[in-house]
Amino acid sequence: MITAFDTHVGTPDDVIASLCADSTLQRVTDLVFQAQTVHRQNFDPNHVETASLLSIKTGGCPEDCGYCSQSAHYDTDVEATRLMDQASVVETARRARDTGASRFCMAAAWRNPKDRDLDRVCDMVSAVKDLGMETCATLGMLTPDQAARLRQAGLDFYNHNVDTSPEFYDRIITTRTMQDRIDTLAYAREAGLKVCCGGIVGMGEQVEDRLGMLMLLANLPSHPESVPINLWNEVKGVPLNKTAERPDPISLVRMIAVARIMMPKSVVRLSAGRQYMTDELQALCFLAGANSIFIGDVLLTTKNPQRNRDADLLGRLGVRSKLSSSQVPNRT
Repeated sequence: MITAFDTHVGTPDDVIASLCADSTLQRVTDLVFQAQTVHRQNFDPNHVETASLLSIKTGGCPEDCGYCSQSAHYDTDVEATRLMDQASVVETARRARDTGASRFCMAAAWRNPKDRDLDRVCDMVSAVKDLGMETCATLGMLTPDQAARLRQAGLDFYNHNVDTSPEFYDRIITTRTMQDRIDTLAYAREAGLKVCCGGIVGMGEQVEDRLGMLMLLANLPSHPESVPINLWNEVKGVPLNKTAERPDPISLVRMIAVARIMMPKSVVRLSAGRQYMTDELQALCFLAGANSIFIGDVLLTTKNPQRNRDADLLGRLGVRSKLSSSQVPNRT
């Protein structure tokens, strides 16, 4: 059994035994039961948070993340765009709110925002906040002053993923260090922002790397309020295609369960890659402690399950969300 205390969680042996598919030390049924018990102590087990994500500036990013369709280093057929105008962003947020999203996330493909661009993003944040939605942004690395300005504009969450374990990190990116990411998380936290931080699985990493990522997140000074778990999406033209391997579904359930136990008060989000997941796998992940999804047909530049499919699945599970009840069919 994994134990959790303060910000330091279990031991590597405890966690890796739970992540390993062939482990006899903790069977998946026992692990999921433990995770669901922890989940019920901290959350409504029959509620799933629904968020929406918009790319407000797409492509042309100078970073060389080996998984990313928006990197300028690779020929991925993603065309670089300029920063969207505020009216278009607000209208998209309004539609997202009216169709069931409680949080609106704005993403820009930058290494770090220029101050003149940040001024415009701050105006967007304030306008979306006025719609009654929670706000989130992911804009690359921040300075302490930039983090403070975003908080003053009304930003609730800042997303900055660690992506993977410290040991695997250099195999997927060379233009930004893990410490750069940790520093930005610290600046966001110091400014009073809530932190959204997780990573990607299926890039060719080993079980030990998934362990390392979870241990890193769980041993931050404070647990992230949101932990997005992404399945890598197939992307044309990126080097990760040579090493990517989609994880076994049950191993993903184990990972969700371990994340829930290690970070009991964090929202665990099934993020990118849900189009590869069956309804049954998603249901198991909810049982293991996942309690958030992105809704909408597109996440940045990749596909996402259609909203009606999500509403149908949650309706069949009897799970509440802000998705319009009129879109949820009655099932017995």
